[in-house]
Amino acid sequence: MKDIQRPTKPTFYLSIWRWHLYAGLIFAPFIFILAVTGAVYLFKPQIEQAMYHDYYYVEAANEKLPATNQIAGVLNKYPDAKVTSYTPGETSTRSAEVKISLNGESITIFVNPYTGESIGELNDRERLMDRIEEFHGELMSGTVGDRIVELAACWSIVLIVTGIYLWFPKQGTIWGVIIPRLTTGNKNIVRDLHAVPAFWISAGMLFLVITGLLWSGFWGNKIQHLATNAGVGYPPSIWVGSAPTSTIKTKDIADVPWNAQNLEVPLSTVRQGYIPVSIDEIVDIAKELDIHPSYSVIFPKKTEGVFTLSAFPPKARDEATIHIDQYTGAILADYRYINYKPIGKLMAWGITVHKGLEYGLPNQIISLLICLGIVGVVVSGFLLWWKRKPSGHFGAPKAQDLRKLKGLVLLTVIFGIIFPLVGVSLFIVFLIDWLVIQRSPKIKRYLNA
Repeated sequence: MKDIQRPTKPTFYLSIWRWHLYAGLIFAPFIFILAVTGAVYLFKPQIEQAMYHDYYYVEAANEKLPATNQIAGVLNKYPDAKVTSYTPGETSTRSAEVKISLNGESITIFVNPYTGESIGELNDRERLMDRIEEFHGELMSGTVGDRIVELAACWSIVLIVTGIYLWFPKQGTIWGVIIPRLTTGNKNIVRDLHAVPAFWISAGMLFLVITGLLWSGFWGNKIQHLATNAGVGYPPSIWVGSAPTSTIKTKDIADVPWNAQNLEVPLSTVRQGYIPVSIDEIVDIAKELDIHPSYSVIFPKKTEGVFTLSAFPPKARDEATIHIDQYTGAILADYRYINYKPIGKLMAWGITVHKGLEYGLPNQIISLLICLGIVGVVVSGFLLWWKRKPSGHFGAPKAQDLRKLKGLVLLTVIFGIIFPLVGVSLFIVFLIDWLVIQRSPKIKRYLNA
């Protein structure tokens, strides 16, 4: 970025610069929050292992008690509770988890699977990493927060694209392009500490943004439906027997991998005299199917409901979502990574990499560096603007006549179609410009509109 007072810059360049500046200042706080919370959440396994070590760790013994006995111990302690899920523990030294619903609260009871003893409990609302995840995904504000985060993520793509355009070298030099100039004055230092690191992390940031958007409530949900309708979602071969008639989606009853979220939930066969199979039989089925040991069993909520096995492990290739008839133990749907179409496999892989799980510690460290880089770029970008901003003026380049920028208008329309929330926000911006800014000489002068 060079001095904004120089009149030699072409109209297109100045327009890109103006949009980059405004988008950066408006969405920088949200991008900062996403980077910080994301950096912390990357290390969820290590943090929770340290925080809940006394709940997680048990001494291995000869043989674990049947799941029925473990759950019975919990219900003896909480007779009014309803069991909602059971996680057996993926290693010989890991406690089992029995999730219960009690007085409107969701509580996880940690059980020693060898003795049946309850060794601790956590109200799910008090799990730190869950709250960080909630803050990262929706600012702890439900649907409104989800839309704000999605909007910030979409505009961060705009910032990456416009930033690359502004950064693109006009001369054959590496200084100020891929290596910052640290000895040519404060003006160049601040500029280079914003532009050069931004270039280095741009690909990683774009990857994190796109894979994160897959979980967003609006764009991500639309992509899920598009994948299903285009035939790249779950195939008919996952159904054992007739297809389901339920309109309930799997994401409404269980925490499952992204590809399985819109999978319809089949119905159990309700017949006179039938009683539900035991949780022990469901655990045996999981062993027979060779499901990754990190799986959870989600209990049916209604008489026609199903048991759901959800394996959402570190590596995408081990994902599985299985629905089981609660009365017969019949497998109604078996959906695994091997069933995913190529795009689905790519998305599953991208999500586990996004969460820092796919490649273990190296994955976490690389993603952490990208997050820290984002924080640095946000801070340096603000300092760069503040340092160059004239007194009594916002510091943005002069607004250009859009009638002379048909290519830019077309790109804006295309981007607004791909990311609808961006389109809506642009419409609001133009509305504010027409109704407020253009009618106030003082505001118009300050914003250089």
